[in-house]
This record gives sequence, structure tokens and C-alpha cells, in this order.
Amino acid sequence: MIHLLAVAEELPLHELTPKFNMGRTAVSKHLTVLKQADLVHDRKVGRETRYRLNAAPLREVQDWVAFYDKFWRSNLMRLGELLEEEEEE
Repeated sequence: MIHLLAVAEELPLHELTPKFNMGRTAVSKHLTVLKQADLVHDRKVGRETRYRLNAAPLREVQDWVAFYDKFWRSNLMRLGELLEEEEEE
């Protein structure tokens, strides 16, 4: 759902629902959870509600993952070097 909203600027519920193997109510509940997490914003256009991704909170996750990715890559590279040195001895 996040991917679909990232690709499209906005999507109404009736366009999102057919993309999933679940009913309209279940898709709506998922959108409600995403709204509560501030990952989705909505706006009324006439009688329909249109949903769009709010990517800002995902940037925080990306930064957190990037930090630990760098940390583990660095430490695993040092471990690999140590293991190679031990094999040479």
C-alpha cells in the first residue's frame, strides 16, 4: 500500500482496493492505521477521500537503518580482515 501511494500522487479508496486480496473495509482499516502512524494523509474531494503518502516518517527509519548498515559493514569488514590475518599466521 505504501509503495502504491509512493508511486501515485493520490489514490482514492476505490482505486486502492482492487490491488489487494481483501475487501474495501480491510483496505480502509489499513489506511486508518497508516494515518495514525502519520504515514498517510487524506483529503476529501467531493464524496470521495483521496490518500497520499507522507514519506517524512520513513526518512527517519531510513536514517536509522543507514546508521546501523554502516556500523555493521564496518565491523564485519574488520572482522574479515582479522580472520584473514589469523589464517596467514
